[in-house]
Amino acid sequence: MQLERAARQSRWNGTVPSAFDLRILGLVGVTAALAASLNVPYGGISFAVVAFVLLAAGGVAVHVLGERKLRRITDGIVERWVDAGVAVEDVTRSSDGMRTAWTIHTTEGEDVTVGGVALIPVARLSVEWNGVGDSMDAGEAEDDLDHLAESLHEEIFEIGTAPRRI
Repeated sequence: MQLERAARQSRWNGTVPSAFDLRILGLVGVTAALAASLNVPYGGISFAVVAFVLLAAGGVAVHVLGERKLRRITDGIVERWVDAGVAVEDVTRSSDGMRTAWTIHTTEGEDVTVGGVALIPVARLSVEWNGVGDSMDAGEAEDDLDHLAESLHEEIFEIGTAPRRI
């Protein structure tokens, strides 16, 4: 599939910032503490501490991998939209650390929020614009990124106009 460069220029610098979710990290910490505390009667405090460290490190790694997957999907969507002629001003974090989400600011006045659940085994992608939202499995979204970017482009930017192929 060949993408065409449109006449409109994008001011996007090509990077999607990191967006970690403190709620997920808190959940990881609480779950690791609970699971580690169950080990106290059987292995003692030292065993529980080791279990907590291992479980917390694994949970943080799972969240980091999920965040990276969602960031790659967001980056891929924006790149394909820019190639299709959408003038993207910037991509920013949508919140102060309480969500894994980014807002794509365009010159056409459409702000699109892309984010989701950033835990790699159950990662979900969500896309919201003008009060309309959609979500899907992040693995499926990444596998079919061309189709996802094209269908979102048509829904968001081409309502009432002749469709353009990305």
